[in-house]
Amino acid sequence: MPPQPQIMVDLQMEQYMPDPDLETIAKLISHDPGLSGALLKIVNSPYYGLRNKITSIQRAVNLLGSRSIINLINAQSIKGELHDDAIVTLNRFWDTAQDVAMTCLTLAKRVGLENGDEAYALGLFHDCGVPLMLKQFPNYMGVLEEAYANASA
Repeated sequence: MPPQPQIMVDLQMEQYMPDPDLETIAKLISHDPGLSGALLKIVNSPYYGLRNKITSIQRAVNLLGSRSIINLINAQSIKGELHDDAIVTLNRFWDTAQDVAMTCLTLAKRVGLENGDEAYALGLFHDCGVPLMLKQFPNYMGVLEEAYANASA
């Protein structure tokens, strides 16, 4: 899943600071489904051999450390280059993913769930198939919009 370009720029600026702030990096990563997914996939891989599954972006960033996180950011920036049309199309996806993630986190806190990170991740990844379908089928957004229009009619 392609990372959001502005978040990549902000992450790259942070990584070039004399002392990159892991809290800032974690906050930026947590706003992007692609980066969050890549990070959680890496930290929960057999390579690290952790006993408990990590669902917190902040905890994952702290466990991996700045060098590994910077390598992840650089790898994702190379992999995620998009043309302008795709960026415009995906802006709504990225904004909605962040809004739904924050809503899930807020609801989790209100109902007393101890681990809000899982609720946040659920909201962030809820529509992660959209960019993948768009990559495979260029007219996917039109089909999706038509389906929503017909469902509400």
